[in-house]
Amino acid sequence: MPRIHDLLDQLASSRPQHALLLEPDTTTSAAALQAMSQALAAEWAAAGVVAGDRVLLVAENCAAHIAAIMACSRLGAWSCGLNARLTAAELAAFAAKADARLACYTVAASPDAARHAQAAGTQPSAAVPGLASSAVRAASPATPQELAQEVAAIIFTSGTTGSPKGVLVSHRGLMHFAQVSSRSRGLTPQDRIYACLPMSHIFGLATVLMAALAAGSSLVLRSRFEPDDLSHALAHLEVSNLLGPPTLFSRWLAHLQQAGVTQPHAPRLRYAYTGSAPMDMALKARVEAVLGLPLHHGYGLSEYAGSLILTSLAPDGLPRKDQAVGFLAEGAELRIVDGQGQDLPTGQAGEIWIRGPGLMPGYWRDAKATAAVMRPGGWYATGDLGRIDTADGAVFIVGRLKEMIIRSGFNVYPAEVEAVLLGFGHIALAAVVGEPEADGNERVVAYVEMQAGHQLDEPALQQHLSSRLAPYKRPARVVVLPAMPMTANGKLLKRGLRQAAEAAGITPDPR
Repeated sequence: MPRIHDLLDQLASSRPQHALLLEPDTTTSAAALQAMSQALAAEWAAAGVVAGDRVLLVAENCAAHIAAIMACSRLGAWSCGLNARLTAAELAAFAAKADARLACYTVAASPDAARHAQAAGTQPSAAVPGLASSAVRAASPATPQELAQEVAAIIFTSGTTGSPKGVLVSHRGLMHFAQVSSRSRGLTPQDRIYACLPMSHIFGLATVLMAALAAGSSLVLRSRFEPDDLSHALAHLEVSNLLGPPTLFSRWLAHLQQAGVTQPHAPRLRYAYTGSAPMDMALKARVEAVLGLPLHHGYGLSEYAGSLILTSLAPDGLPRKDQAVGFLAEGAELRIVDGQGQDLPTGQAGEIWIRGPGLMPGYWRDAKATAAVMRPGGWYATGDLGRIDTADGAVFIVGRLKEMIIRSGFNVYPAEVEAVLLGFGHIALAAVVGEPEADGNERVVAYVEMQAGHQLDEPALQQHLSSRLAPYKRPARVVVLPAMPMTANGKLLKRGLRQAAEAAGITPDPR
């Protein structure tokens, strides 16, 4: 069965000196990365790592991190990427969840990883400078051979609304999506992709790394997002592809505004894409005005090894002006169903069910969670709510099933209310949740973060909401936070909203 390191080996064979990874202080060729991963695989094999073992990668983006991902693939071990900025307690919980054989740390690229490594009593790698590792346990129980060969990685879901789960991501799914993503973006060896998205998450691993390997493109690799560095990379490092969550774009635009820059220099940039959160039309308009390019959007999830819906141009060939996430990617299938799993007519909103070559084998050692989302015929119930446009078949995401608010007997989709909030001047981020009331009803509560230097004009906001939303959809309360709680991958963490308010000294509404 082909594995993800085969893409690296093919590139190293055809173009060994290709500048694959461009970091601030060094450039790594395809052949050099191949050699690093081969040496590391040999080192880990000597330490007893075998197919099906889990290897924790406590890391931030760097050449050593990618070499470790490829070394796992060579051994048939499963990489379990964890952001180094997690706490020691969080890392320990994930290590237990993964039942890891080995823990590896990118000590040169990340002060946080170095701190964790020191606490763990690691040994430096002789094969790859900048890495250190330690055995978590002497040996792991054997993994069934078929599953051991099938799985490439465990991606821990961000758990924005609940407990994180370990998604089993297959080699087949990653390699299929690498080809789909690279073709949809027209990637070539001349492209350079700005790569600050963590490779410990599916967005960075699949859409950035795997697509680049499939096309033979280069990565301008960064351990963290810094607005100044992005501006420099666009101006001087020939970046042609820019991908990131909405927060990346909003914070970069805020930086440009503070610096008085209205038109950044980006001579090679030809493609911009945002994902991992709903499209904010106000942000889309601002980004497109600054870059002079369409801001593409799609829909994906860890359980499908990347995106299964890709943004395409509107039927007239022009960039879309709506919030559609686009059309199904090659090989993917989708249904919109009601609460009984019956297909709904085109245009009606319901739960999205999917299947295809990218679908996960299941959640790691969690048969109950896997059974809760899998349906007859191999369908995966996403928990996301969507509809298919009657005009051209484009897919729209309208919210999360679990986040849907029942107000006075009506369904309120938070994404719809959030879009209206974000259309009001100077709101940078918005999150809408339902809070229970004594009579069993739910009230709509909005949390917002303002753009730097701006305060909320609540009377004007209420007028804005009244003209755009039915009364039952309007927030009963708007809470202004100094900063929204976010995951390491740039997703808004809804389950942390109340805690963030309490930390800011905002008392609960007595109503």
